[in-house]
Amino acid sequence: MAEKLKTSDPFIILDVREPWEVERVHLSDPRLACRPMSRIANEGLKALPEGARSLEAEIYVICHQGVRSAQVAMWLAARGWKHVFSVAGGIDEYARKIDKKLGRY
Repeated sequence: MAEKLKTSDPFIILDVREPWEVERVHLSDPRLACRPMSRIANEGLKALPEGARSLEAEIYVICHQGVRSAQVAMWLAARGWKHVFSVAGGIDEYARKIDKKLGRY
């Protein structure tokens, strides 16, 4: 995802962590949409940001360590999304290996 962030390509970073997690550590990118997994579980597809509702949308799902993002990515793929990816290792690995200024929790 680090290389993807350097581009101006249209895609969505879907952060499925809870609000308190996002407050502690977050990416700064206009393509970021925060939708907690708990909200997605309650509201289903209605919880997705408008740009992510197209089955053709390119979506990178991120969480703390990659478990929730993998679940949401699989859920979307099972519903027909063609370009959905789970960010392996989540924000924690991104902070450890790519952007050490982010901090960790």
